[in-house]
Amino acid sequence: MRALDWEGGSDGAVAMVDQTALPGTLRVLSINAVDDMVAAIQRLSVRGAPAVGVAGAFGVVLATRAFGPSGPRLDDAIARLRRARPTAVNLARMVDRAAARIPEGFDAVLAEALAIRDEELAASVAMGVLGADLVLELVGPGPVRAMTICNTGGLASVERGTALAVIQTVHERGRLAEVLALETRPLLQGSRLTAWELARMGAPHRLLVDSAGPFMLARGQADVVLTGADRVAANGDTANKVGTFSLALGARHAGVPFIVVAPESTVDMTTPSGDSIEIEDRGAGEVVSVVGVATAPKGTNAVNPAFDITPAGLITALVTDQRVVRPDRHESLLPLPGAARDQPPAGRFTTNDIPAPTRRS
Repeated sequence: MRALDWEGGSDGAVAMVDQTALPGTLRVLSINAVDDMVAAIQRLSVRGAPAVGVAGAFGVVLATRAFGPSGPRLDDAIARLRRARPTAVNLARMVDRAAARIPEGFDAVLAEALAIRDEELAASVAMGVLGADLVLELVGPGPVRAMTICNTGGLASVERGTALAVIQTVHERGRLAEVLALETRPLLQGSRLTAWELARMGAPHRLLVDSAGPFMLARGQADVVLTGADRVAANGDTANKVGTFSLALGARHAGVPFIVVAPESTVDMTTPSGDSIEIEDRGAGEVVSVVGVATAPKGTNAVNPAFDITPAGLITALVTDQRVVRPDRHESLLPLPGAARDQPPAGRFTTNDIPAPTRRS
């Protein structure tokens, strides 16, 4: 199933899985106004860098239909979409890309948004194939025990995912022994969403407290760490869900490969390093309570960075939909021709590259 999609023609709406309701309820929202799209992005009904980029592009479609080809209301709507969440580069990039087609008319904007969606679908397949090939090369023969944080599946990227697409492809090849999924504080996206997606794909998995991840790596309980990224800086630093940096340190100590999986749409060659990435702080409410239940005394304040930065020097490999870059071999992240997915990808991978599932007895 797709985390979000456009349903209908010019009078259609965005159908979006409400990730805030999972795992208890599978609820699909129908969004046909810009205000509703901005609110959905901010409250994390849709999240994950690729999916948020697609949502932003669809938001421009809604804005163009509501406010016409120009004017202050259109400009304000596009500005609000761009700044709905600041850390992931995909949102602003895809909003700008769809907005660039506004002078050509509504149909052109809708076509661009659908093209962005299709590129992310193909990217998920490609990342799964390239990443699985790399994991099996690094780990060697035998079953693979993977560790991951946050949610990097189809919910985060329309279908299949980034890091979880790699895990799914390894599973489909019959090589996955287990996934240790960090529960991911404070919003429990690993517990609520990743565990839900792993269960749906039939992958063996256990949840793990965030702070136990580095220790479990030191005890040899995982063969590889796979994470996503919300932005990849030009020097190879990556921004991802807070807790990722600790896993990278633990992986380095344990000698375990640390692999970041993200589409080219997340690579931002205009951001020189992780020091230049704005880190979203989501306020105390998500820390002092869990799913609406208070876990700290009334009036307690908190620091709540949603992301952290992993330096390139701690990353074994960066897998995108078009390449594998190995910082551990001193490879640099050079811009591709047509830089940063301003053009459609080369089309090396399609859904035909997804192997048939291997059924276990």
